[in-house]
Amino acid sequence: MNFAGRLVAGVFIVIVVTIATLVFTGEVALRSDLERDIRANLEREALLAAQALPADSLRWQDVVEQLARRTGLRFTVVDSTGRVRAESDEPREIIPRIENHRTRPEVASALGGVVGSDRRTSATVGKPLLYVAVPGGPGVVRVASPLVQADEIVRRAQRSILGAALVALILGAVLALLAGSSIAQPLTVITQAARAIAQGATPRFPRSGIPDIDGLVRALRDMHDQLDQRFAELRRERAESAALVEAMVEGVIAADARGRIVTANGAARRLMGYGPDDALPALDQLFRAKPAREVVAAVLEGQSVPQRELDLAGQSVLLSGRALPQGGALLVLHDVTELRRLEMVRRDFVANVSHELKTPLTSISGYAETLAHDLPDPETTHRFLSVILNNARRMQRLVDDLLDLSRIESGRWQPEPEPLEAALVAREVWALLADRAAQKSVTFETRIGPDAEVVFADADALRQVLSNLFDNALRYTPPGGCITLETSRQHGGISLRVRDTGSGIPNEHLPRIFERFYRADPHRSREEGGTGLGLAIVRHLIEAHGGQVSAASTLGTGTVITCWFPEGTDTFS
Repeated sequence: MNFAGRLVAGVFIVIVVTIATLVFTGEVALRSDLERDIRANLEREALLAAQALPADSLRWQDVVEQLARRTGLRFTVVDSTGRVRAESDEPREIIPRIENHRTRPEVASALGGVVGSDRRTSATVGKPLLYVAVPGGPGVVRVASPLVQADEIVRRAQRSILGAALVALILGAVLALLAGSSIAQPLTVITQAARAIAQGATPRFPRSGIPDIDGLVRALRDMHDQLDQRFAELRRERAESAALVEAMVEGVIAADARGRIVTANGAARRLMGYGPDDALPALDQLFRAKPAREVVAAVLEGQSVPQRELDLAGQSVLLSGRALPQGGALLVLHDVTELRRLEMVRRDFVANVSHELKTPLTSISGYAETLAHDLPDPETTHRFLSVILNNARRMQRLVDDLLDLSRIESGRWQPEPEPLEAALVAREVWALLADRAAQKSVTFETRIGPDAEVVFADADALRQVLSNLFDNALRYTPPGGCITLETSRQHGGISLRVRDTGSGIPNEHLPRIFERFYRADPHRSREEGGTGLGLAIVRHLIEAHGGQVSAASTLGTGTVITCWFPEGTDTFS
């Protein structure tokens, strides 16, 4: 709907609401005034009738009928018990059978000594009447008048108001349409001007003679002038930035011919340790490392420098530079810290795996060569074969752990959590280690905290976590020691703590015990047959659940590994 239509509709609604309000309030006020006047007249008639009643009750019916013929009203005489003694609108023989009027509101008030009134439809004559009762006669004299005349007056008044309202509605709509059209026309021209500005064309601004619209036109004209200026500035800045667009993926620094830095993107600032709003020094003072200063000096002299790897605040960065055609320099910084870290991890991983496989392979090879070239006695042969089998199993465990770790880290495995009884799963896992524990006289206990009986976790993952933790604890717990599983509710989840009474771990080793192949006591761990991957697998399994794992230890007292699992399914993705 356009502006003129909205204005006409708004005026139409306002007039209609105003008329409806006037009609309603006028009707209420007029009807109230009419009923008040009728009530006052009826009260006077009732008092006169009470005075006109003779002492002889046999003549009461004649009197009320005579008053009714003369005034056109309905008269009723009621005694103090509420029984009707005379009624102008009923035959004499019906009067004794009329119901008791003691409960009628106006009669009840009059019997109480005050004038009473009520408006209702009469059950006797079937018409809406206004009743007024006054104390008098044998008890109460009541006068009633139909409200037909009052209703007719109200209807005539309503018709008059509606007629005038219709005329006002038509005039208001016409005036609103004229006013809306006079305002809408300049607004339409303003809209066309705005579209012309958006399209880059020359706009035409109207003059309406309306102060508010003329103010809008002036504001729009000022905005157009400012936009022209800003578009010119943007085009100039775009030309200056064209050389930087291709290099924005990496850290980019541009300096003018005097060495002042004019552009440095966020990546370059982060690599050099500057904040987004920090002031940068001149290009020749930007770097502290000597190799970087040499690159800057060469570029400022007009030379191009290929990629050169530098160490900037502990980060490995490839720095390259070239001179700009109009003077100045452009430097590009490529952060390869993560790449170098991954290369180091890969080298360490290959070295660790090679080292871990070398020992069992050496044993297998040595004993196999002995069996191939010599023919030892059956007992020695059996012993050699047992060593070969144990080392083969050790290699198999290492390969299995590597495959499990690779599967978890690559995301090919996702937990399927379900409610599990921690104590039941722990006993199942411990049963597999019971023979080894019995040989060392190591006992196992569970301490289940209140509201911490159930852990929400993947069943196989939880078994593998507890198996690795129990195996580690059993390996380092001396004979006669104890391994305990404790559970408690913490931070909206369940914490599982595996506590042992072993030799403990030095504090300097605790931050790294969850790394692959890291051992606090390498010699003893290899003698015990550990792969060096158990705690790394534990950490990845728990983190896959959205949980956390930590370790605390005291030398000579024991170690506590704490695994925290969140509650509910909203943690898993």
